[in-house]
Amino acid sequence: MSLFSSQQPPESLCILRLSAIGDVCNVLAVVQQIQRYWPQTEITWIIGKVEYQLLQHVNGINFVIYDKKSGWKGIWNLWKSLKRKKFDALLNMQTAIRASILSLGIKAKYKIGFGKKRSREWQSLFVNQQISDPEQLHVLDGFIEFAKFLGVPVNNLSWDLATQEADKEKMKVYLNPKCKNLLISPCSSKAEKDWLPERYAEIANLAHQQQINVIFCGSPSSREMKTVQQIIDSCNFIPKNACGKTTLQELTALISLVDLVIAPDSGPLHIANAQKTTVIGLYAYHNPLRTGAYCQLQNIISVYEQNVIKEFNKPSIELPWATKLKGKNLMAQIQTQDVIYKMKQIGFL
Repeated sequence: MSLFSSQQPPESLCILRLSAIGDVCNVLAVVQQIQRYWPQTEITWIIGKVEYQLLQHVNGINFVIYDKKSGWKGIWNLWKSLKRKKFDALLNMQTAIRASILSLGIKAKYKIGFGKKRSREWQSLFVNQQISDPEQLHVLDGFIEFAKFLGVPVNNLSWDLATQEADKEKMKVYLNPKCKNLLISPCSSKAEKDWLPERYAEIANLAHQQQINVIFCGSPSSREMKTVQQIIDSCNFIPKNACGKTTLQELTALISLVDLVIAPDSGPLHIANAQKTTVIGLYAYHNPLRTGAYCQLQNIISVYEQNVIKEFNKPSIELPWATKLKGKNLMAQIQTQDVIYKMKQIGFL
């Protein structure tokens, strides 16, 4: 049974999802599905400071920014800003205890959390409704259950990141309009999930030999800047380097303009999926059926399952939903030829 109907939609909903970039991308598809079905429903989204930079131009959502570095003062200020609001439902789409604490100061008739299999960090103690656990593994399928629980049918998902034309124009400096453009985003949130720098260089060299324009991107963090420079130093040509030189909005625009993105389990991979840009995802530590590019799972290169068998002596389907592997240097098992084969398979080479 659904909480609401097309005849009696909610007047207001609150979305609580602070991070990270990839998850926020996935949540956006569900929120926009709700918007299309109930265009009159007022939607407030409590979101992280960095993640807001990605969605700042998205229409029809009242964003309330929470900076996790602000600690208890930030929580108190957020509660204060919402003290006159009462929502028909709060969708707590983040299991972190920080999000659950934030939810305490949000007034809502229904406080909805994840089902038993995906609920973590005592989230069930902070909600009065729980969604069903989906049969599918993907995190986005979990978010979709929130919409279904409300009474919103979900068929074909679509994303609108409201990419600005000015950002697209600015990013054209990295493109070559006379050939294919390959964007390599080599870093993820943790170094262990990154592929080997010398193998990225091998892919870049091959692409260059095929008259493909190669661009590297990344955040301005010292690790990512250093990694990208290491890769570029290993190339036998000089690729375009956008690492540390773009805002999240500009990176999103760049991703929308290229022909292919290659990335590990990271935010840019999910941005590419949202922008309908072909993306090859490289996976070892997390199940790509859970965290891969939702519409492009066929483009994944993964050594996850074979290492699950080695570590647990059973397939991943028999393990807890969020099982992460502990082996060392697992990404090294992905060979350069694996990526080349996939590039040929999708018709890029």
